[in-house]
Amino acid sequence: MKTVISLPELRAARAAMPEPIGFIPTMGYLHEGHLSLARRARQECASVLASIFVNPTQFGPGEDLSKYPRDLPRDLSMFASVSVDLVWTPTPEAMYPPGFQTWVSVENLAKGLEGATRPGHFRGVATVVAKLFNAVQPQKAYFGQKDAQQAAVIKQMARDLDIPIEIIICPTVREADGLAMSSRNAYLNIDERRAATVLYRALSAAKVAYEGGERCAESLRCIMSRTINVEPLVKLQYVSCADYETLTELVTLSSKTLLSLAVFVGKTRLIDNFVIG
Repeated sequence: MKTVISLPELRAARAAMPEPIGFIPTMGYLHEGHLSLARRARQECASVLASIFVNPTQFGPGEDLSKYPRDLPRDLSMFASVSVDLVWTPTPEAMYPPGFQTWVSVENLAKGLEGATRPGHFRGVATVVAKLFNAVQPQKAYFGQKDAQQAAVIKQMARDLDIPIEIIICPTVREADGLAMSSRNAYLNIDERRAATVLYRALSAAKVAYEGGERCAESLRCIMSRTINVEPLVKLQYVSCADYETLTELVTLSSKTLLSLAVFVGKTRLIDNFVIG
């Protein structure tokens, strides 16, 4: 496995790689969810290229940019274990040089859910992913379902800007007790880690109600909220029952639906979702 830092190094290495190229953009501190994306890319593409970049523009004031977990040697070892061919680790100075002033905004899809609680987050996400796509020029790019709104924003951006990359959304990878794998899980202490399983329980309870015939979106939101509120270490930020494509909050379920929520477990913010229907 080869690693590069500068954009010229990336372009030289990229030019020598057999196509199609599968791309996995990450912020590092890898877990099995990231590796599952790399394995999928390895199955479908001649070459696999990954990036590790903690993107400062998607963190808001008071968020955890300075504390975000980082361990580059560990990450490189993990990518090597799943046969990634090339890893690009650009610097913030290279991605956002002095005088940088061009931003990508996806309007409607970025307004609700995470966009409502983290202003500017998706502007940072869309901009950095557009830059990564432009630099790497892969044929396929792989993202996880856990960040469902992010996936929707990136797919919309690719359509709107005529970016010729197939966006592939892969299933959320979970711990044995249902907790979605996340780099932020490393922040949790023992009691918080136990409490965090309530996200999966809340989504599961709503899914069971749906499978039992419940089609009222507000009833499903209430089921999730009540389940979360029983856990004293967890503070609910939002619950959502939205159309899968538009992310518009529903009154009645009639098609593919995204159940999602965000909570604080202690000081750690976690998100999760299920797709039903």
